[in-house]
Amino acid sequence: MRFAVSVSRELTPTAAGFAVGQAVRRELGGHPPDLAFLFFSSHYAERADKLAAAVRGSLAPRVLLGCTGEGVIGGTEEIEVAPAVALWGACLPDAHLVAMRLSCLQSDESPVTGWPEELGSVTEPPVCVLLADPFSSPMDEVLMGLADRSPGSAAIGGLAGGGREAGEHRLVLDEKVYDGGLVGVAVSGPVTIRTVISQGCRPIGERFVVTRAEHNVIHELGGAPALQRLKTLLEELDPETRGLAQRALHLGIVMDEQRNRFERGDFLVRNLIGVDRSSGSLAIGDLIREGQTVQFHVRDARSASEDLHLLLAAERSRHRMPPLGALLFSCCGRGRGLFGHPHHDVAVLRERAGAIPVAGFFAQGEIGPVGGRNFLHGYTASVALFSEPAAAGFS
Repeated sequence: MRFAVSVSRELTPTAAGFAVGQAVRRELGGHPPDLAFLFFSSHYAERADKLAAAVRGSLAPRVLLGCTGEGVIGGTEEIEVAPAVALWGACLPDAHLVAMRLSCLQSDESPVTGWPEELGSVTEPPVCVLLADPFSSPMDEVLMGLADRSPGSAAIGGLAGGGREAGEHRLVLDEKVYDGGLVGVAVSGPVTIRTVISQGCRPIGERFVVTRAEHNVIHELGGAPALQRLKTLLEELDPETRGLAQRALHLGIVMDEQRNRFERGDFLVRNLIGVDRSSGSLAIGDLIREGQTVQFHVRDARSASEDLHLLLAAERSRHRMPPLGALLFSCCGRGRGLFGHPHHDVAVLRERAGAIPVAGFFAQGEIGPVGGRNFLHGYTASVALFSEPAAAGFS
């Protein structure tokens, strides 16, 4: 099992594709990879077919996937505004790969079509890497469809970036380039792909049980009006955290109520989107039900950095097999704009996982599992860590 990555700033798409393809193939010892990912800035969108063709001609991967991004991540760099291409290749001996191209229709009966029949015959739950156009991909329906067709599978990836209107993004699958829908690959067999989903928040205050709720509106927390609970919390916070909560307050929903204790990674973080002062209710950006446990969260650069560090450190401590390569899907709201300096997420990843080949892009939404279910996130760093499968009895 081998991994490699290369980055090019060459403006000509054919030259850029040839350069990264040749470099990755050299790093792989001259072997064509089983799986390759191509991420590129919007500067190459109109000539993405030439870029992809050059990569395929020089690298000859078994499966090639890719998309445009708000920025490109490759090697040790996060290139947020300049033209750039990143190519990541992996030799995965005997891995089972099922490529997919989904079309998303404006239809109530079948909003997502194109599911490969082979997906349902995979003997073990795969990890699916998904790249989607944000304007034409109903991700809730996609993720529900995946759960129906491949129970237990994990999904990770991101929504393409760089465009401002429908039709401006590009998705690559082998020799084809699309301006909408979704492309992806389901990976199974003798390869382990572990996921780390850093939602960039830290919890504040105490946890509450939702005692009255309707759809996405929380009326009561622990038997008291939700807004009253929030006001009490804000009064108890130190001035710095209170100011942060007034600017960037979120709600974390516990995904596994059977756990004895809840830590980072156990919450699905959602935006607080509205307050009804007359009723004392709070509205959040997802459905909520009575009996669920929740805790308020705040997000800032320090919380986001701390969360990624802690989750990656915990992941590494739990597993004997080290990661050999990684894909990183980081929100376009992170990067230099959040942390004040470039290369934050990729630097943390390489610090915690080792100097491994990393590639990815800045996305307009990040896909990843929390509590055994797949979700679309925001302001998140979603990481896929590839390693050799562990021997029996080890993790």
